[in-house]
Amino acid sequence: MTIAIDFNCDLGEDESAEGIAREQAILPHVSSINVACGFHAGSVHGMRRTMEAAASLAVAIGAHPSLDDREGFGRRELDVTPEQAYTLIVYQVGAAAAIAGSAGARLNHVKPHGALYNMAARDPALAGAIAQAVRDVDSGLVLYALAGSELVRAGEALGLRCANEVFADRSYQPDGSLTPRSRPGALVDDPHAALGHLMTMLREGRAIATDGSAVSLRADTVCIHGDSPRAPEFALHLRRGLEDIGIPVRAILRRD
Repeated sequence: MTIAIDFNCDLGEDESAEGIAREQAILPHVSSINVACGFHAGSVHGMRRTMEAAASLAVAIGAHPSLDDREGFGRRELDVTPEQAYTLIVYQVGAAAAIAGSAGARLNHVKPHGALYNMAARDPALAGAIAQAVRDVDSGLVLYALAGSELVRAGEALGLRCANEVFADRSYQPDGSLTPRSRPGALVDDPHAALGHLMTMLREGRAIATDGSAVSLRADTVCIHGDSPRAPEFALHLRRGLEDIGIPVRAILRRD
């Protein structure tokens, strides 16, 4: 069974009063966050606010760069070359690192968002470009990537510390990919079901795919999405569930 786990959440994507309140309710229960860099959601002002709040709670701060697609919330698979992906990552991660510094913190990790994340999970060339960009900005950064994916392999090949990521609020396909949001059952919308899903991954090293098959995976960090109205409830329930079975929650820290 997993000895310890990082618990992360994607934040900085909703700057409404409701979204900010939701972030404040989530932050005490997670060990790391991934902050939207403005290309799919968020703003420079929101980045700083979210990072300052995280720093005050000693929550590790990461960049959440995406395709340049605010209209599609970064969830549409767009044509992008490895060279273009490299530049997108360098730009967004560099900006996030600067804002983290201005907020009295240091950028800890990078987790691509949405379509870029899923594309890099299966495309070695795209994965290599993203990993290279992260290393070129700061070789101490941790690279978060879908467990067992091409992005993990690319990051490890370049000497980056990589975190194999699993999802408590998403279902899996038999090949280990996440079920596309366009399909029924893609989202795990009940916190009790999410905890059971997570426990299977931590205790057995596998997820049960939508067809009933078992998918082997390694879980270094578990994610929930902060844009869901029930995200604070998920965060609290999963954190308590982990504590109840004695699994420590701690961030995966950068190399210095």
